[in-house]
Amino acid sequence: MKKLINAPENVVKEALAGMAIAHADLIDVHFDPDYIVRKGAPHNKVGVISGGGSGHEPMHGGFVGYGMLDAACPGAVFTSPVPDQMLAATKAVNGGKGVLHIVKNYTGDVMNFEMAAELAAAEGIEVASVVTNDDVAVENSTWTAGRRGVGVTVLLEKIVGAAAEAGADLATCKAIAERVNAHGRSMGMALTPCTVPQAGKPGFELAEDEMEVGIGIHGEPGRRREKLAPARDIAEMLAGPILDDLPFQSGDAVLAFVNGMGGTPLIELYLMYNELARILKDRNITIARSLVGNYITSLEMAGVSFTLLRLDDEMIKLWDAPVHTPALRWGM
Repeated sequence: MKKLINAPENVVKEALAGMAIAHADLIDVHFDPDYIVRKGAPHNKVGVISGGGSGHEPMHGGFVGYGMLDAACPGAVFTSPVPDQMLAATKAVNGGKGVLHIVKNYTGDVMNFEMAAELAAAEGIEVASVVTNDDVAVENSTWTAGRRGVGVTVLLEKIVGAAAEAGADLATCKAIAERVNAHGRSMGMALTPCTVPQAGKPGFELAEDEMEVGIGIHGEPGRRREKLAPARDIAEMLAGPILDDLPFQSGDAVLAFVNGMGGTPLIELYLMYNELARILKDRNITIARSLVGNYITSLEMAGVSFTLLRLDDEMIKLWDAPVHTPALRWGM
């Protein structure tokens, strides 16, 4: 195992300490329980929080800031945060207008956020929750009942964060979040496995000439394992199931999100974006907005995921609204 670490058990806390110093103008980091909170919280608006296991950076902590999340709860690598973290973060961002929990559909995340919401309600805080489940690859997986929550989570956090910033109430924020989740679909693939620091060895094995199609963001098995193929063929393997699932239709306007799994160079992500754009053009689907880069990763895994979100006018307006976080910034 070759990693830039001191001790495996200290990776998350030391990374959080680094984030706190690097982005002291945007965030504060609280330890024991661990959470990242937007500078100046609580604000006079609906609070928006999310969280999950570490190792997917910049999700979620990199999205804390103006126009996106108010707080994020990082668990151990690939491990759900605990209810104490979520409750503390909920209380920290509660400005009296309620708090929205954005939860990816993994069993531990769902259970612990539910528990935190109940504890917060007992303290008089109104909490609403939305669960993302956009991965079309498999129905049930290692840590999931139902579909996994993946790339749509990033888009949802930006869009709902903008709505909350603009003064939308809790019920409206929840409804927008549910609409984004309902209109988005994702699928990914891996060229290599990744190594959790405390495990010390790769989570699975892939031969030099193999790829895993439909991989999860923790290395969960996908739809199938097959021989490595040209990028254009891989793009078809990912885009086809996404387009057919919603289904997306001729004339739709979409946000096209090509995401790296952590170890894929940007040159390859743009090459894959070109292939996706070709597929969408052939189906008469317009790319109205785009995002390309490493935003929801799996440590050093090499691979890519596609996410398509069918846009409406309100989503476009909220996507374009100003945002200023460690990992996403425009308009200010």
